[in-house]
Amino acid sequence: MMFGRAIWVSLVVPLLLAATACVPQDGVPKAANTLSPTVSPVPTSQPVAPGAGAAATPKTLATASPPATKITTDLTTPRAGVGTATYRCGNGGMITIQNLGSSLRVLGPDSSAEVFPASPANQTSRYQEAATHDAIVIDGREALVMKKGSTPQSCKR
Repeated sequence: MMFGRAIWVSLVVPLLLAATACVPQDGVPKAANTLSPTVSPVPTSQPVAPGAGAAATPKTLATASPPATKITTDLTTPRAGVGTATYRCGNGGMITIQNLGSSLRVLGPDSSAEVFPASPANQTSRYQEAATHDAIVIDGREALVMKKGSTPQSCKR
Protein backbone atom coordinates (compact mmCIF):
# COMPACT_ATOMS: atom_id res chain seq x y z
CA MET A 1 0.00 0.00 0.00
CA MET A 2 2.74 2.46 0.93
CA PHE A 3 4.84 1.46 -2.08
CA GLY A 4 1.90 2.08 -4.47
CA ARG A 5 1.26 5.50 -2.95
CA ALA A 6 4.95 6.48 -3.30
CA ILE A 7 4.91 5.54 -6.99
CA TRP A 8 1.66 7.43 -7.56
CA VAL A 9 3.02 10.58 -5.85
CA SER A 10 6.32 10.36 -7.73
CA LEU A 11 4.41 10.29 -11.05
CA VAL A 12 1.64 12.81 -10.34
CA VAL A 13 3.60 15.56 -8.55
CA PRO A 14 6.07 16.24 -11.42
CA LEU A 15 3.19 16.30 -13.90
CA LEU A 16 1.31 18.82 -11.79
CA LEU A 17 4.42 20.98 -11.45
CA ALA A 18 4.96 20.89 -15.22
CA ALA A 19 1.34 21.85 -15.87
CA THR A 20 1.58 24.71 -13.37
CA ALA A 21 4.72 26.01 -15.07
CA CYS A 22 2.91 26.11 -18.44
CA VAL A 23 -0.04 28.14 -17.19
CA PRO A 24 0.61 31.92 -17.08
CA GLN A 25 0.24 33.43 -13.66
CA ASP A 26 -0.58 36.96 -14.87
CA GLY A 27 -3.32 35.99 -17.32
CA VAL A 28 -1.22 36.84 -20.39
CA PRO A 29 -0.68 33.87 -22.72
CA LYS A 30 2.86 32.83 -23.39
CA ALA A 31 3.93 33.01 -27.02
CA ALA A 32 5.18 29.80 -28.55
CA ASN A 33 8.81 29.63 -29.63
CA THR A 34 9.87 32.92 -28.07
CA LEU A 35 13.13 33.15 -26.27
CA SER A 36 13.56 35.95 -23.81
CA PRO A 37 17.11 37.01 -23.08
CA THR A 38 18.38 35.63 -19.81
CA VAL A 39 20.53 38.00 -17.84
CA SER A 40 21.62 37.02 -14.39
CA PRO A 41 21.61 39.79 -11.76
CA VAL A 42 24.99 38.64 -10.45
CA PRO A 43 27.88 38.89 -12.91
CA THR A 44 29.45 35.56 -13.71
CA SER A 45 33.17 35.44 -13.23
CA GLN A 46 35.69 32.99 -14.60
CA PRO A 47 37.99 31.26 -12.17
CA VAL A 48 41.31 32.99 -11.64
CA ALA A 49 44.43 30.92 -11.99
CA PRO A 50 46.28 30.45 -8.70
CA GLY A 51 49.18 32.81 -8.31
CA ALA A 52 47.72 35.46 -10.62
CA GLY A 53 47.18 37.71 -7.63
CA ALA A 54 45.49 41.12 -7.83
CA ALA A 55 46.44 41.65 -11.48
CA ALA A 56 43.68 39.34 -12.71
CA THR A 57 40.19 40.78 -12.91
CA PRO A 58 37.11 38.65 -13.27
CA LYS A 59 35.43 38.82 -16.68
CA THR A 60 31.70 39.26 -16.88
CA LEU A 61 29.53 37.78 -19.55
CA ALA A 62 27.53 40.45 -21.34
CA THR A 63 25.82 38.41 -23.99
CA ALA A 64 22.32 39.77 -23.52
CA SER A 65 20.53 39.99 -26.84
CA PRO A 66 18.37 43.02 -27.57
CA PRO A 67 14.65 42.65 -26.90
CA ALA A 68 12.55 41.30 -29.74
CA THR A 69 10.66 43.79 -31.87
CA LYS A 70 6.91 43.48 -31.58
CA ILE A 71 5.06 43.79 -34.90
CA THR A 72 1.41 44.68 -34.76
CA THR A 73 -0.92 45.00 -37.68
CA ASP A 74 -3.99 47.12 -37.10
CA LEU A 75 -6.10 47.43 -40.23
CA THR A 76 -8.63 49.76 -38.61
CA THR A 77 -6.29 52.76 -38.42
CA PRO A 78 -4.85 54.59 -41.41
CA ARG A 79 -1.21 54.05 -42.24
CA ALA A 80 1.09 56.72 -40.96
CA GLY A 81 3.64 58.32 -43.19
CA VAL A 82 3.91 59.47 -46.74
CA GLY A 83 4.08 56.90 -49.51
CA THR A 84 4.38 57.34 -53.26
CA ALA A 85 3.36 54.88 -55.97
CA THR A 86 3.26 55.04 -59.77
CA TYR A 87 0.29 53.53 -61.59
CA ARG A 88 -0.06 52.51 -65.25
CA CYS A 89 -3.49 53.29 -66.61
CA GLY A 90 -5.52 51.52 -69.28
CA ASN A 91 -5.13 54.39 -71.78
CA GLY A 92 -1.32 54.03 -71.78
CA GLY A 93 -0.79 56.95 -69.39
CA MET A 94 0.84 56.95 -65.99
CA ILE A 95 -0.08 58.73 -62.77
CA THR A 96 1.83 59.11 -59.52
CA ILE A 97 -0.14 59.01 -56.27
CA GLN A 98 1.38 60.35 -53.07
CA ASN A 99 -0.42 59.27 -49.89
CA LEU A 100 -0.46 62.17 -47.42
CA GLY A 101 -2.45 60.32 -44.76
CA SER A 102 -5.88 61.98 -44.89
CA SER A 103 -5.53 63.00 -48.55
CA LEU A 104 -3.85 62.05 -51.83
CA ARG A 105 -1.75 64.16 -54.17
CA VAL A 106 -2.10 62.93 -57.74
CA LEU A 107 0.44 63.91 -60.39
CA GLY A 108 -0.90 63.39 -63.90
CA PRO A 109 1.10 62.60 -67.04
CA ASP A 110 1.27 66.32 -67.81
CA SER A 111 2.75 67.04 -64.31
CA SER A 112 -0.48 68.63 -63.09
CA ALA A 113 -1.09 68.08 -59.39
CA GLU A 114 -4.48 67.58 -57.75
CA VAL A 115 -5.23 67.00 -54.07
CA PHE A 116 -8.02 64.58 -53.15
CA PRO A 117 -9.17 64.61 -49.49
CA ALA A 118 -10.55 61.39 -48.01
CA SER A 119 -14.31 61.09 -48.47
CA PRO A 120 -15.56 60.44 -45.79
CA ALA A 121 -12.67 61.76 -43.71
CA ASN A 122 -12.13 58.64 -41.53
CA GLN A 123 -11.19 56.13 -44.25
CA THR A 124 -8.23 55.39 -46.49
CA SER A 125 -9.58 54.05 -49.77
CA ARG A 126 -11.96 56.67 -51.24
CA TYR A 127 -10.87 60.19 -52.12
CA GLN A 128 -12.83 62.99 -53.82
CA GLU A 129 -12.04 66.54 -54.89
CA ALA A 130 -14.97 68.71 -53.81
CA ALA A 131 -14.77 71.36 -56.56
CA THR A 132 -14.71 69.06 -59.60
CA HIS A 133 -16.23 65.90 -58.08
CA ASP A 134 -13.30 63.88 -59.47
CA ALA A 135 -12.65 60.79 -57.36
CA ILE A 136 -10.11 58.01 -56.79
CA VAL A 137 -10.78 54.64 -55.18
CA ILE A 138 -7.71 52.66 -54.04
CA ASP A 139 -8.10 48.88 -53.80
CA GLY A 140 -4.82 47.09 -53.07
CA ARG A 141 -2.55 47.53 -56.09
CA GLU A 142 -5.30 49.06 -58.23
CA ALA A 143 -6.68 52.60 -58.42
CA LEU A 144 -9.93 53.53 -60.11
CA VAL A 145 -9.69 57.13 -61.38
CA MET A 146 -13.00 58.85 -62.12
CA LYS A 147 -12.94 62.24 -63.87
CA LYS A 148 -16.04 64.30 -64.58
CA GLY A 149 -17.12 63.90 -68.20
CA SER A 150 -14.99 60.82 -69.01
CA THR A 151 -15.17 57.08 -68.44
CA PRO A 152 -13.49 55.70 -65.28
CA GLN A 153 -9.96 54.38 -65.78
CA SER A 154 -8.43 51.43 -64.00
CA CYS A 155 -4.75 51.97 -63.12
CA LYS A 156 -2.42 49.32 -61.66
CA ARG A 157 0.91 49.48 -59.83
